[in-house]
Amino acid sequence: MAAGWAGLRVLGVDPGLAGTGWGLVETAPGGVAVVASGVIATGAGLGLDVRVHLIYERVDAVLAEHAPGVLVLEDLYAAPRFPRAALALAHARGVICLAARQRSITVLALAPAEVKRAIAASGAAVKAQMQAGVQRLLRLPAPPRPAHVADALALALTGFSRLGGRLA
Repeated sequence: MAAGWAGLRVLGVDPGLAGTGWGLVETAPGGVAVVASGVIATGAGLGLDVRVHLIYERVDAVLAEHAPGVLVLEDLYAAPRFPRAALALAHARGVICLAARQRSITVLALAPAEVKRAIAASGAAVKAQMQAGVQRLLRLPAPPRPAHVADALALALTGFSRLGGRLA
């Protein structure tokens, strides 16, 4: 790996109002390795203002603890059959971008289909294919769970690669 990539940390964030997955990878001998991951869960019974505040606070805490160089976020998309899902995603994305900006962390937005192609060789990959692809690329003993974490790690890996880093 090139010397310029030594110690590079990339945080992938799979935004969601109910569950925001995150996964941090960094350069390691022979490629990249997982540093930490998790899910920020918010209760469905909470008001929107409370939920987005929780997401903001917890993402900010992850940024403070792990100091990534780049945050990779799923780009906003709208499924015509589920317009409310796009709005919920937009709220989560907004506070995640705010937390990154306040810490001067670069945000890279990637389309879901781009990430699926990079990890599972198909823009229409399903969750199980994404989990298996992340497991393979990171040489993990088991697929990452839950799916929000796998998606976040997929975002981090794709962002790392897109920035010019080598996965292996």
